[in-house]
Amino acid sequence: MASLDWLVIALYFGGMLGLAWWVIKKGKDTTDDYFLAGRNLGFWIIGASIFASNIGSEHLVGLSGSGATSGVALAHYELHAWCLLVLGWVMAPFYIRFRVFTMPEFLERRFSATARWVLSLISLVAYVLTKIAVGIFAGGVVFSTLLPEIQLQIGSVIFDSFWIGSVLVILLTGLYTVLGGMRAVAYTEAVQTFVLIVGSVLLTWFGLSKLGGWSELRAIVDPDMFNLWRPLVPAGMEGTWAPVKESTRIAWYFNTNYPWVGMLLCAPIIGLWYWTTDQYIVQRALGAPTEREARRGSIFAAFLKLLPVFIFIIPGIIWLALAKSGKVPEFASMIGPDGNAIVGYAQSSFALLVQYVMPAGLRGLVVAGLLAALMSSLAGAFNASSTLFTIDFYQKMKPQASQHHLVWIGRVATTILVLIGLMWIPVIRGGKGLYEYLQGVQGYLAPPIFVVFFFGIFMKRLNAKGCLSALVVGFILGIFRLIVDTPVTLKLAGFENGYSEGSLFWLVNNIYFQYYSLFIFLVSVVVMIVVSYMTEKPEEEHLRNLTFSTMTEDHRLESRKSWNKWDVINSGIVMLLILAAYLYFTG
Repeated sequence: MASLDWLVIALYFGGMLGLAWWVIKKGKDTTDDYFLAGRNLGFWIIGASIFASNIGSEHLVGLSGSGATSGVALAHYELHAWCLLVLGWVMAPFYIRFRVFTMPEFLERRFSATARWVLSLISLVAYVLTKIAVGIFAGGVVFSTLLPEIQLQIGSVIFDSFWIGSVLVILLTGLYTVLGGMRAVAYTEAVQTFVLIVGSVLLTWFGLSKLGGWSELRAIVDPDMFNLWRPLVPAGMEGTWAPVKESTRIAWYFNTNYPWVGMLLCAPIIGLWYWTTDQYIVQRALGAPTEREARRGSIFAAFLKLLPVFIFIIPGIIWLALAKSGKVPEFASMIGPDGNAIVGYAQSSFALLVQYVMPAGLRGLVVAGLLAALMSSLAGAFNASSTLFTIDFYQKMKPQASQHHLVWIGRVATTILVLIGLMWIPVIRGGKGLYEYLQGVQGYLAPPIFVVFFFGIFMKRLNAKGCLSALVVGFILGIFRLIVDTPVTLKLAGFENGYSEGSLFWLVNNIYFQYYSLFIFLVSVVVMIVVSYMTEKPEEEHLRNLTFSTMTEDHRLESRKSWNKWDVINSGIVMLLILAAYLYFTG
């Protein structure tokens, strides 16, 4: 890192602190302002904030790493921009109409208070175990790659750059999130989006220039790395067909790193859950003053969501090509004897490109973009978690609490989450397969949530008992898989050498995560429908405007007035761009 790079980074942080302070000074001591920015966010702030919250650590570390090891296979998840159109056109009108603070609150209006409590609890646990943990780990990886020589000694304990980076990212993010709430998060994320996109585009450009262009990239790496539907088969598994992990050979479906059957049937379920029902993302749309702004913010975010394939996955492939070609000698030792990337180095591929490909000055800009993404994803997790705790738990227990008191509780909750994040660093330091880990956990927890939200607004016959049954059964199946998959469980249960082949635990542990996720989805659908039809109908007055078939004519007209031909045209353009990407990366 040259002096010019440090100057650029210092200017970036100075600008972010200035913006955060300005936003904090404008804030009001109310729950609307602290948790939803006063419900006054414009569409471009909403769209940029949604994008910045999504494009976080799992992309910088995990997605570029998967690009280096498996090509464009995970682009399926990144081409879920169409899910944001579903948010804007289908789900947001319901949320905005009832002015809810949280997704569990909407679930309470449609079904019951118990359903709200269950979803809030699961969401809080999931945020700590996934979004916050992943953000901390990625911050450490970036710092240890770019600044490996930095150390800090306190007494006899020496902290390396991984620890220093993780702590700095948590503390800086926690500071403006605690003080400014959603308004500070949204405005800083809007600026961070610009820095992140510009920096990543420049990195892709310089990487391709160093390599010799796009045609050279296609010539060096395996052609299957550019095929969405035929990702690379793990070594030794060529020609096998299986529904389970690479260690087995039970005939069923084509067994690759990311089988097309799972991508086709399961990935959309996870995508729709994430983009249309997850508090972490939807909270930005809830900050819109009108349905029109929420929809246009979602459409703008959909355009931005088309970028990650080219500014995160492709750089990972570029790094692999540079390593194979020898054009960056420092990368040569990062390739294994089989010609594939070593996983540990692959996870650092984005940061390694920054270190060895970017010129001074611009390198500082890209590092600022890296830090922007790390901070924005953590800020979103902190803010969403504190909102869930304050609104769905504390306010329920203390309904007479003042607005000032609830804001104070929100700040305390965020501070506690920051401390939990600091304590989590030793646990996650040895993590591998970051993006895959995150998709796996989400794959086990998402299906029942998707089912109760989507089936709930499309089928008015479904009731609270069916919703609660689907949530509980689905979550039990998901948690059971997570427990079985955990290495600690193997040791505690006396399975140090793995489960006995053919046993129930072995089968659950080995079924590919997308197939298991699809299984949870199907079970949740059956449970919700069967239990609902076996019990009493929900009362009509409790369904008004909560399903499509029970919307009043006034609300239908109001919703129709909120969009025009340009909203339709822009949504159509998004769909055409997605189709073009699928056509290019298929063959």
